[in-house]
Amino acid sequence: MGEGTRPSSPWEGCVTGIEVVSSSYHQTPPFPLSKYEKTYIQAALRELSPIRADGRSLFDYRSTALETGVASLANGSARVNIGKTAGEESGSGAEVIAAVKLEVEDVLEGEGVDGGRIVFTVSCSPAAYPHLSSTALDDLSYDTTIILNQCLSHPSLHPKNLTISPRRKSWSLNLDIMVLSDSGNVYDALFLAARSALWDAKVPKTRSVQYQPKSNILGDQDVEMSADGSGSIFNTREVAKAADFELADWWDEGEPLRVNREWPVCVTLNLVPAKSLLMYFADVTPHEEASMPLRLLLLFSFSPSGTRLRSMRLMGDGEVQLESMTLLLEGGENHAKKLFEALGKKLEEEDLRRNQKAQVKFDLR
Repeated sequence: MGEGTRPSSPWEGCVTGIEVVSSSYHQTPPFPLSKYEKTYIQAALRELSPIRADGRSLFDYRSTALETGVASLANGSARVNIGKTAGEESGSGAEVIAAVKLEVEDVLEGEGVDGGRIVFTVSCSPAAYPHLSSTALDDLSYDTTIILNQCLSHPSLHPKNLTISPRRKSWSLNLDIMVLSDSGNVYDALFLAARSALWDAKVPKTRSVQYQPKSNILGDQDVEMSADGSGSIFNTREVAKAADFELADWWDEGEPLRVNREWPVCVTLNLVPAKSLLMYFADVTPHEEASMPLRLLLLFSFSPSGTRLRSMRLMGDGEVQLESMTLLLEGGENHAKKLFEALGKKLEEEDLRRNQKAQVKFDLR
């Protein structure tokens, strides 16, 4: 909650290419709320001491669970659940699973791009939205994919280690996300899962090779080459170029994506209708979400080089004054930083646990 005059903008000099999109698309709630129910929820939030049905303050998050490495066949994966309490059955809370899969692409003859490319796909499970028709479900999946793509496809977030052989082979990174259940605040869960899966992703280590004809003195052996094609053992004037690659045998699964600390987190600010006082809160329940006409998605990343507002999107029917937007950005940054730091600590713990497990498994081979 905030009020006052508009201060000077603290986001001057942020990364260029920020997407500011206003959308009138608003998900139909699974249970229709009457006008009186919406008014009651909004009036409780406008009290001097705001009241929420579950007793939380305006910016308290529900219990959040994170687990990485949940898909054994993926190069990186994560499952996030916001709102599931002890004793509840599976499918409760806002639950999202994300998986990263790397595929080899041919730059010369296929669809590959020198330097690699990233493809994002979001699918919404019918079990998460049983009240939506198949057409509406497809529209929701498409709209969510667009939101993800607008933020994470920025050139500053493109990993630098998706090249296998320059101008020949590269990795295609496919990030597939499935919304398993939605009990409010699904966009925060979606970007938490995306960042966790990308952090968990490992690019396999490769080494370039060139195949020599059998008439050569080395027979049919392969000659190891460095990535730039150097390293030939032949005393010739022309340096041979790498023709293919092979996977290196090592205890870990590869190296992390080289911008893994830049992946952003999302904070959804839900705006409470008020005539004079700007009010907003985070981590809505389904009833609260159905009562709010507007919500603002803010995506921030934090690194030693500074804070960056990666993207923002206003969803729902209505508008926000410029003075109010500045205050929302300030409040969103504060809450996003806390979320970013808490997630970073959890991911480092998950990294340590999985690396120890992988090394033990390699030693037992």
